[in-house]
Amino acid sequence: MQVNRLFEIVYLLLDRKTVTANELAEHFGVSPRTIYRDIDILSTANIPIYTNKGKGGGICLLEDFVLNKSMLTEDEQNQILFALQSMEKISAERQEKLLEKMSTFFHKTRRNWIEIDLSSWGNTSEQEQNFQLIQEAILQQKVLQFVYHNTNGEEKKRQAEPLQLYFKDKAWYLKAYARDREDYRLFKIARMRKIEKLEETFERELPEFIEKEPHFSTVKLVLEISQSQAYRVYDEFEKKQITKQPNGDFLVKAEFPENDWVYGYILSFGEFAKVISPDYVKERIQKSLKRSLKNYFL
Repeated sequence: MQVNRLFEIVYLLLDRKTVTANELAEHFGVSPRTIYRDIDILSTANIPIYTNKGKGGGICLLEDFVLNKSMLTEDEQNQILFALQSMEKISAERQEKLLEKMSTFFHKTRRNWIEIDLSSWGNTSEQEQNFQLIQEAILQQKVLQFVYHNTNGEEKKRQAEPLQLYFKDKAWYLKAYARDREDYRLFKIARMRKIEKLEETFERELPEFIEKEPHFSTVKLVLEISQSQAYRVYDEFEKKQITKQPNGDFLVKAEFPENDWVYGYILSFGEFAKVISPDYVKERIQKSLKRSLKNYFL
């Protein structure tokens, strides 16, 4: 979002000539300190921006400054517009205004090249509200408090400084500074409950992020999956992991974290999949199925 903010600061100054740091901070929902950092970045990029102290002072541009679109190649102009359009799909009003300005500036017709639906199938209004709340907390630099369910099924109240939404492997995550761990963490948004945006603000920039993956052992599975499950096979596995058998079924070789989740995942295929190896996984699946049958036979 910082690039978007930098562009809009320049346009505001071109339009209004002089703006105070407090006015910009309120406009963007950030602190004056963040605005001054933005000003330093713009100055380093040779934008003739300066500050005037005293009555009637503020942040200004040199009077003869004109943002020259010839500084950007055709491809760079398109990349800026496409990036702004993708941000518009995630957060609406401010990006919409900026996109209109940039499109006019570059004399380009907007092309609706991307459509993003952040909701899942059967999504509830609560999930939509949670996503919106997290987005607002990032932009306003407000601390989040929430209950988090980890991979072991444990539930704990957490506080974190939200820094970035992150989409990976079919799921949304939050990159944040976890206060209880005093370190950066990756939170899966689907596991966050009772999310609250606190009034407390923070000052922290996102570093080169290192994902904090839990330490677990893995198991290399060989699965035989029925051709009737082709939609799942192609959705959930990489091409190199799949071998199509002469009879149309699939042989899948993949590595998974070895925990209760993987056994539940195998069982989710029901009668349409079986474990070829390793043997101890086959045995555990057999025992699990026998225990399940006891629920239906007295």
